[in-house]
Amino acid sequence: MHNHHPIPHDVLIAGAGPVGLMLACELRLAGCSVLVLEQAADPHSPLKRLPFGMRGLSAPSIEAFYRRGMLDDIAARQHTRDSSGSSASNGTHWMQQPRRPDGHFAGIQFYHDDIDTSKWPFRLPSPAGTSMAVEMAALESALAARATALGVEIRRGLSVDAFDQSDDGVTVRTGDVTFHGRWLVGCDGGRSMVRKAGGFEFVGTDPEFTGYSVEVEIADPDKLRAGRHYTPTGMYTYARPGTIAMVEFDGGAFHRTRPITREHVQAVLRRVSGTDITLTALRLATTWTDRACQATDYRKGRVLLAGDAAHIHSPLGGQGLNLGLGDAMNLGWKLAATIRGDAPADLLDSYSRERHPVGAQVLDWSRAQVALMRPSRSSRALETIIRDLIATSDGTTYFAERVWGVSLRYDLGGNHPLAGRSAPDFELACGTKLGELLRNGRGLLLDLDPHSPLQALADRWRGRIGYVASDARDRLGLNAVLVRPDGFVAWAADTAPHLDEAAQVMSRWFGEPDARPCPLRGHAGSTHASLAPCAGSPPQP
Repeated sequence: MHNHHPIPHDVLIAGAGPVGLMLACELRLAGCSVLVLEQAADPHSPLKRLPFGMRGLSAPSIEAFYRRGMLDDIAARQHTRDSSGSSASNGTHWMQQPRRPDGHFAGIQFYHDDIDTSKWPFRLPSPAGTSMAVEMAALESALAARATALGVEIRRGLSVDAFDQSDDGVTVRTGDVTFHGRWLVGCDGGRSMVRKAGGFEFVGTDPEFTGYSVEVEIADPDKLRAGRHYTPTGMYTYARPGTIAMVEFDGGAFHRTRPITREHVQAVLRRVSGTDITLTALRLATTWTDRACQATDYRKGRVLLAGDAAHIHSPLGGQGLNLGLGDAMNLGWKLAATIRGDAPADLLDSYSRERHPVGAQVLDWSRAQVALMRPSRSSRALETIIRDLIATSDGTTYFAERVWGVSLRYDLGGNHPLAGRSAPDFELACGTKLGELLRNGRGLLLDLDPHSPLQALADRWRGRIGYVASDARDRLGLNAVLVRPDGFVAWAADTAPHLDEAAQVMSRWFGEPDARPCPLRGHAGSTHASLAPCAGSPPQP
């Protein structure tokens, strides 16, 4: 089959949630034309407002927003207030509290002051912290504004009904309208039409429970104890007047099978809590399950999946959003390089190769929490042991690095322990931070020993790899670091680098170098004046 239609867009994206918008921003930053199709006509959903709309951002997500200059805008759009009335939007107001919970595993909390950060040798102080609470509405608003400013076209009220792909493009049908693009990415959620129509294999485990998140009015609220409680029939969390989360181990029987009524929610709450509590009104309600499934591959031809379209699991611990944002950051620069024509042959396939194991790990993390929540004596016994483990410094540190994503490392080959990890936020001699130098979405070679002959090498990939020569406040014993556009380290050297090895890694991630010889140029040791660390403000997208 050959596609004779004109192809006005490089990439069509189904879904204007955070993952689709983040991907669209990354592609536009790299110069690709992008059209986003969103089924919902109105981006504002009551379920995105507090308390259901709060999500925890993990370290890789916060770092991604920081490296693209978005953190301040996301914080400014939030409306959360703490109990004293001061703004909680920046996520740091509670960091001075003496005993603050920093996350949980199946409701078992761990605390900041028990964490041994010396076990994370490659983390440096950074404006991008390890965790942050964010309102979904604020996050989507900030991403939509950035996408629009970058020139992304967003069309709402259009759902992908079907598509055909050929050797050189994809034709998408939505109603009686068709759109054409070189590539299609499904970011359209757990019930993804793109995944289903594309014939992706989606495998995993069936649900054990129906979960409920509800806002209700209660006639006798004193009958519920605040906090999270495991019971012989399930679990409930009573967070504040009228806000309840609960799970009933019914095999997911109720999820999306019938309308959610006040009477039904009251009956479930009575069974789970063991009380005769009375609800007088149901204001908001949504259900969810612990079904955990994943596409066996994230690519079929010119169609790719990201976010919930590629993997679904229970919202326990809130890692789904972070998993999807990580997909978008990993895929964006690789797809853009493929479209430009300077990508290595298998660069796009490395997206699924790197992200699929991360998704599988999060699905198992979710399943492990369900095992701890089951209403059985064995699960309660296991809970006691996990509580004891989390109460130790090593236990807290382990759970924190898993929940926060600090332990994320791609298997990129090579022997250096920093390869495959998020780049440390080096503070250069002039005060500029490494994260600020990544805003243009390109790779970066940081030469911490300006006497080394890396400048001429980097210049062979000019336009794809920026070069910065500068000492840093804390070099972590490193001589040079090559950072991919997604902020992950492709290569690092502790001593004078082997140029052949560095060139091989550059070709692996950035394609073949320019054949044309190029003399050394630039100032302050930089081949690209726009990236010179002491030349003023950092580059903007």
